[in-house]
Amino acid sequence: MTDFQKYIQRYLDLIPSEKWLEELKKSEEKTVQIYSNLTEEQSLFAYAEAKWTLKELLLHLSDTERVFQYRILAIARGEEKNLPGFDEENYAKNSFANERSLESLLEEYQSIRKSSQILLETVNSSALKNIGIANGNQISPETIGKLIVGHNIHHLNVIEERYLPNL
Repeated sequence: MTDFQKYIQRYLDLIPSEKWLEELKKSEEKTVQIYSNLTEEQSLFAYAEAKWTLKELLLHLSDTERVFQYRILAIARGEEKNLPGFDEENYAKNSFANERSLESLLEEYQSIRKSSQILLETVNSSALKNIGIANGNQISPETIGKLIVGHNIHHLNVIEERYLPNL
């Protein structure tokens, strides 16, 4: 198993069932529930120095999902070029998430998730098995779809373990 496979497996292992498209919806519902119960002040909380605020974390979920959507689309449509990686820390630093309202960030997250659901439900099942290259690693659109779920669950766990107990 390569380092990349080990890295993504930690996210895939978080998906509680084989019905990952249903888990996509469940992770959205849980994220919306948590964020809907936060005040603007609470959404600016970071549990440690140099850690993201809850707003930055939410926009990180949206940014990552957008990148993953592009990779799903490109590979499903037969793209053969290596798709670029992205620096999540740089994206967060340049997001200005803390200057936005929590409501707008949550609306954006929900819109992106709806778009992911439509994309994943309408891509031909055989195209979900295509193999492409993203950030120098071979991967399928289906695996990327599952990574959206596992990545979201990972951050929900971090929120529950490190953020919410301190609010």
